[in-house]
Amino acid sequence: MTNTGIFSRIVGTGSYLPPRVVSNEELAKLLAERGVETSDEWIVSRTGIRQRHLVDEGQTTSILATHAAKNALLDAKLAADEVDLIILATSTPDYIFPSTACLVQSNLGNQGAAAFDVQAVCSGFVYALTTADSFIRAGRAKCALVIGAEVFSRILDWNDRGTCVLFGDGAGAVVLKSGDTPGIEAAQLHADGSLNGILCVPGQISSGNVTGDPFLRMDGQAVFKQAVASLEKSARDTLAEAGLSIEDVDWMIPHQANVRILSFLSKKLGLPMDKVVVTLDQHANTSAASVPLALDTARRDGRVKSGQRVVMQGVGGGFTWGTVVARIG
Repeated sequence: MTNTGIFSRIVGTGSYLPPRVVSNEELAKLLAERGVETSDEWIVSRTGIRQRHLVDEGQTTSILATHAAKNALLDAKLAADEVDLIILATSTPDYIFPSTACLVQSNLGNQGAAAFDVQAVCSGFVYALTTADSFIRAGRAKCALVIGAEVFSRILDWNDRGTCVLFGDGAGAVVLKSGDTPGIEAAQLHADGSLNGILCVPGQISSGNVTGDPFLRMDGQAVFKQAVASLEKSARDTLAEAGLSIEDVDWMIPHQANVRILSFLSKKLGLPMDKVVVTLDQHANTSAASVPLALDTARRDGRVKSGQRVVMQGVGGGFTWGTVVARIG
């Protein structure tokens, strides 16, 4: 990354979860009414998930994102009109257009900031954060709001036990500001479109009708294998770009997909699991929201402290993956 003398730093974080909490036991009862058998033991043993938050009727991605954004701005002690860039990562936008970022901008009362969505599924926040960092380093923005928000519950096939137990709804956000000392130290993004079929929602709207398959479909084994290999290499390569090693990392904050993926990744990197932030037991997989949700949770409970170095990683449909190395605050 070229050193322009301008850097970006995370100066605030925020998150929001819909109030409705659905435990594994409650979910199992709901699925049994559909003839789908599962249990708390089955879900926990395979995923590590114990509960998830789900939206109620009328709650949209922009609503969750707005709450998270307001919390991040409050944490950063900044007003909405100080933001000159809004990037929102989501695979579940309110509309085809306008972008959900523009809806959030309106909700915040901000006018004039550039605002757009990024679609990289579960890697979306890492993609959005890297993009915002590039804007700031190029002098195109001074204060950026970066959000990951999802309502995945609306694209799940509740008759498919292999996917519907995995996901939850939520939003997380960070505020980036320009400065003369590095906050984001390195970032790398990658994709392999030839793997598009292993995690996808292969549907669309055409002439007022839904065509294709409107539900999330996943080849779990293929995703697991690709995720572990991609994240390990990406972490090592991005740390090397920053002139760092795994010993320099205070916290790993990976995409919260499956505790088995996190455990395998921890072992391959030689990083103790007590340095890996895990929130999927409480939030499940919230796609683009999972990394900022985990970051905000760990900051607010005192684990992640100002000045510490974190490695944030995303991996998801596309197939996409990426890593950001940053010092917080």
